[in-house]
Amino acid sequence: MEFSTPLDMLCRIIFRAREYEAQIPTNYDEDESPDNVDGDDEDEAFSVLDDDINTSVEEELVGTLEDLADDQIAEVYALALIGRGDYEAADWDEAIEAAGEEGDIPEQILEMPMFASLLESGMAAFDLDCDGVGTLT
Repeated sequence: MEFSTPLDMLCRIIFRAREYEAQIPTNYDEDESPDNVDGDDEDEAFSVLDDDINTSVEEELVGTLEDLADDQIAEVYALALIGRGDYEAADWDEAIEAAGEEGDIPEQILEMPMFASLLESGMAAFDLDCDGVGTLT
């Protein structure tokens, strides 16, 4: 299958999405310590960044997604849906159709937990990966 979204662009999106996901703080009550969310000393939850979130990473990810053509952003979202298990690779046309029915796909992507991993899994269903793509900046 030939995708209209270049592999290096898919890999760039994965890289940026991982950076974005690493900045999402865990949810905890402001009166509680961030390393003891449940009050149970045995279960500690940590956030990669507990301070300010770097909005430039989110802005770059959203900008990259918004710069894609309609068919490309639908491909990215459809790959994530396949990676999530909503569709099989053989159901590509259905996944693309479902992606086309979404309103604001960049917003949907930002709200999708573990989007980078889902996109990567969706790509793997088509024997695509980011190995050897090069350094992403």
